Amino acid sequence: MTLDDLPALARGCAILGTGGGGHVETGVLKAAKAIAEFGEVPVVPLADVPPDGLILPLSGIGAPTVGHEMLMSGEEPVLIRDEVERLFGRPVAAVMSSEIGGSNGVSPVAWAARLGLPLVDADGMGRAFPEVQMVAMYVAGRPVNVVVLADVQGNLTTIRPVDGLWAERIARAVCVACGASALMADYVLTGEEARGSVIEGTVSAALAIGAAVLNSAEPLNALREALDATVLINGKVIDVERRTGGGFVRGSLIIEGTGDDRGRLLRVEIQNENLIALEDGRLRASVPDLITVVDAQTADAISTESLRYGQRVAVLSWPCDPIWRTERGLATAGPRVFGYDIDYTPVEELTHVRP
Repeated sequence: MTLDDLPALARGCAILGTGGGGHVETGVLKAAKAIAEFGEVPVVPLADVPPDGLILPLSGIGAPTVGHEMLMSGEEPVLIRDEVERLFGRPVAAVMSSEIGGSNGVSPVAWAARLGLPLVDADGMGRAFPEVQMVAMYVAGRPVNVVVLADVQGNLTTIRPVDGLWAERIARAVCVACGASALMADYVLTGEEARGSVIEGTVSAALAIGAAVLNSAEPLNALREALDATVLINGKVIDVERRTGGGFVRGSLIIEGTGDDRGRLLRVEIQNENLIALEDGRLRASVPDLITVVDAQTADAISTESLRYGQRVAVLSWPCDPIWRTERGLATAGPRVFGYDIDYTPVEELTHVRP
């Protein structure tokens, strides 16, 4: 990963962030500074990690609005790495993003550079999700073993939860105590344990998505084709309701159709990420499929905390990784998990369903 790769990576991660994962702009600044100071970062396939090599999954946890304003010190990954090596009694072999979406997809470049380690071409989600247990490792049945959090003040917290659900409860409470923003490692795996338990190729995928947008004279069409996505609506943001509390950003937005979509209204529900898209009370798309709001002209993703009245946008949706469509995947991150009385329907089956 070089300085020249960062613009494409950032755009791709922002798209995969489905509105969450933190601002890519701060991630790019951290990554550029770390590459300049510590050197370029090797990106390696999971197959290149030794079977007994420790993989350190890292991500920021908390409300994206806070993380954008309260920047990390840069020493958090060192504190976490040192603690993990002390607990496991051997060195960490590689860094991995816990979620490829948003800043959590870009910042691992900085964390890997700071630690002098390669970055694995994989992550735990294939997108962004708001809760700790919403990772492929949990769906695959891997034990959470240990969670380590570090904050900007230098506090280090080690948790040994009994399962992923308790990991979310306790880590979220610690995060709130840290000011609603911290760096976290969880589901520390060996190379052998990671095989079949993570989503591979996602760093490369983010780069390819970003490059498709950057290199096209018609970025929205290029993005739709790169993702094989459905455009749910083209229109204008006419209402945004957003609040921060409990370590999350929650709310909704309403988009009024323009052009060929004039007369239509689409409502998107938010919890850090875009969760549900409804039109006249009918489901158009839902988690775990991806829903992203982008600028109608540039196809740049708009994070949930950056949505404003009057923005001209398009809303795209496309299929999630197959692991999320399994029974355990839907029980972990399907619409009912977020409190919606809705059964999951794949977005491709909803494509031609209009009120």
